[in-house]
Parts: sequence; structure tokens; C-alpha cells
Amino acid sequence: MFARSLPNIFTIGNLFLGIVSIIFVFNNEPEIAAMLVIVAMLTDGLDGRVARALNVTSEFGKELDSLSDVISFGVAPAFIVYSVAFQDFNSPAAWIATAVFPICGALRLARFNVISGIPGYFIGLPIPAAGGVLATMALFYKELSTPTLLVAELILSFLMVSNIKYPNFKKVSIPRSAMWIIPVMVTLAILVAVKYPGTLSKLMFIPFVLYALLGLKKNVRRVTRKRKRPDSEDKSKFRDTL
Repeated sequence: MFARSLPNIFTIGNLFLGIVSIIFVFNNEPEIAAMLVIVAMLTDGLDGRVARALNVTSEFGKELDSLSDVISFGVAPAFIVYSVAFQDFNSPAAWIATAVFPICGALRLARFNVISGIPGYFIGLPIPAAGGVLATMALFYKELSTPTLLVAELILSFLMVSNIKYPNFKKVSIPRSAMWIIPVMVTLAILVAVKYPGTLSKLMFIPFVLYALLGLKKNVRRVTRKRKRPDSEDKSKFRDTL
């Protein structure tokens, strides 16, 4: 019975961290709030792998995971950015961007739940990655201008509902014999998050952005190849006529 509930416990942990992150936003602690979003990403990545390792996947767990992700990686990061950069801006554009981000995240999750994707890939930027980029980017609010953060939030929103392919890394599974290491990993992540909330969050910004750009790079290559093909076909036809 406990084995069947274990993946859902990680999912609820993800939701709990998202809610606590929002609480820290209201307490003017954006660094801790951003770090909690990153730790929530860890628990979110573990729940599905644990479920597959124990062979206890279920529709209930899938829906619970989606609902939790909207809070932890949609609402929480949007609130973090709004609290550090948009409050003084006080513009309808900031309100719209803050609302659009979790809305696009919800649309992304709904599409994921009802449409079968491409094996090995996600269609659209996954909401945990988008939330991680936004939450950590918010910590650079002193270096980045408010319009820059606003545009970045809208771009991330678009990437979530786009048709750009991103690798899903689901083939990286956890063997049953290594299950004991999961609570150790989560505990260590929480301890590091508490001790180095701001610094570590900023460091995590780099891999998040690289992942977001990875899909864009591949999409640009694919579009470029499609544009080149008609030219090559026309040249071959011209040769045939000669």
C-alpha cells in the first residue's frame, strides 16, 4: 500500500513546496521562494520515475501531478517576478504577463495529458523548466530591467504552448535497488536550499536557460533545412530539363 502511495507523496511534496514558495514571496523572501521552486522540480522529477520503477503509475497520479505543477511552476514563479520587479511598475502589461504565464502553463499541461507526444521528446517547453527559468531570472531583477523581465516571461509563456520539441530524459530511470537514495537526495537539496538560497538559485539559472534555448536551436535548424529543400529540388528539376 505504501509503495502505491509513494509517488503521490512526492507529488504532494511538490505542491507543498509551491505553496510555501508563495508564502515566502509575500514575506519578501524571493531568494528562498526561488530555491523552493527548484527543490519542487526535484520532487516533481522523482514522482514519475518512482511510479515507473515500482510499476504503480495511475491516472490519479498524473492528474495530481498536473494540478501541482500549475501551482509550483506556474503561479509561484509568476508571483516571484511580480513581487520583485512588477509591483512598482503597476502596469496592465505586468498584470497580463503575470496571469498569462500560469495560464499557458495550464494549457501546456492539459495538452500533455490528452495528446500523445513524440517518444523521447516533450512538445513545448515543460512548465517545470519554464518555472525554473522565471524563478531564478527574477533574482537578477537588479541587473535586468523591468521590461526585459516582462518580455522574458511572455517568451517563456509562448514556448510552453509552442510546438517546439524538447528532450524529456524519461529513459533515465531509477532502479529499485537505489530507492533508498531518494529521501537522502531530497533532504540534502532542502538543506542546501536553506543554507545557500540566493547563490545556488542564481547558479541554477544557467542550466535552465540552456535547456530552454536547446529547443529553439533545434527548431531553427529544422526550419532552415525545410527552406533549403525546395531550392535543391528546383535545381534538380532544372538539371533534368537540360
